[in-house]
Amino acid sequence: QVELVESGGGLVQAGGSLRLSCAGSGGPFSSYAMGWFRQGPGKEREFVAAITWGGGSTRYADSVKGRFTISRNNAKATVYLQMNSLKPEDTAVYYCNAITYNDYRPVKDSWGQGTQVTVSS
Repeated sequence: QVELVESGGGLVQAGGSLRLSCAGSGGPFSSYAMGWFRQGPGKEREFVAAITWGGGSTRYADSVKGRFTISRNNAKATVYLQMNSLKPEDTAVYYCNAITYNDYRPVKDSWGQGTQVTVSS
């Protein structure tokens, strides 16, 4: 099964931007829809964004619509999350996973280390 590694997080001021990357290796990647999730301090992991296997359709949580953009490059086995107009509420560890597109159910049972995004105000 494909292994996924998140990167690109960091510390940014409110209103700033970051681009996260999720690189796959060791298994199928382009055959799956992909999703980004996040877990803030004291909160449960929540859905952020999803993209179909071919990249033709995307979906977003209401809290990030208009600010975040998910994309993928199957040739590079990588999915991206462009985050603009960041808010302190976006502070969280961000994770990616293969998913079933309609209900965002993770395909992989395990999660990676994620990448920390911290937005200061």
